[in-house]
Amino acid sequence: MPASRQRARRARRSNQRSDLSARILAALPAIAFAIFIVYEGGWVFAIGAAGLGCVCLHELYALYRRTRPTRLAGFLALLAMVVAAHVGTPRQILLVLAIAIPLTFALTLAAPRRGNATASIAVTLLGVLWIGIAVSHAVLLRDLPHGGGVLVDVLVGTFIGDTGAYLGGRAFGRRLLAPTISPHKTLEGLGIGMVTAVLAVWFAGLYQDWLHSGRAVLLGIGVAIAAPLGDLFESLVKRDAGSKDTGRLFGPHGGALDRLDAALFALVAGYYIWRLML
Repeated sequence: MPASRQRARRARRSNQRSDLSARILAALPAIAFAIFIVYEGGWVFAIGAAGLGCVCLHELYALYRRTRPTRLAGFLALLAMVVAAHVGTPRQILLVLAIAIPLTFALTLAAPRRGNATASIAVTLLGVLWIGIAVSHAVLLRDLPHGGGVLVDVLVGTFIGDTGAYLGGRAFGRRLLAPTISPHKTLEGLGIGMVTAVLAVWFAGLYQDWLHSGRAVLLGIGVAIAAPLGDLFESLVKRDAGSKDTGRLFGPHGGALDRLDAALFALVAGYYIWRLML
């Protein structure tokens, strides 16, 4: 092999290691925060989850600021969904969603604006449905028996699976997964990430005597399917907005929505899978 090619390969490996290290370091504060609120549970978790949801919602509305989303309606709906999840049932979350539509319409009409009111309402409700449902289901999951442990399992499977997909794609990726949405994701990376996610949930379950291996594998499969869909969904939203990242909360590694995109789908899947298992 020519020396120039060897130097190029070593440089790529070095860049991959440094990029992965930077991604991990940037995520450490978020990991510490997540551990704290999951451990505390109750209103601490509900308030912490609502705060993260509001940050994600702010980033989405900033991406589509040209549509002039009705921010007040979106934030009120998200907070109400979190409260409904903690003190009520999924039926109350549905009630909040039903109210959110006319509320958004009324506040959109009341606000002085120029542009397309329908686009404003659509983006506002996209945030409520996408982020609000995910955050409220995280609260529902935490309040279930062993919900804190399952929540940790889902997050471990999501983030380790994402890392496996990133490393696997960089090392073995050849065939593009969805070039029009995310040009760097590959089928090989997807497969490695899914296997990694299942193994991560299964391994985490070994330290939880109430979670049998078979159930851990089923939970891991749910995470492995839902998490990549969440990642691709956010990539589509960013591409349509003409943006590479949703924010700068994690410096060059993007915003909260960039880091939680896969989890927003995986948490909903995790809730319903665990609910069926109880």
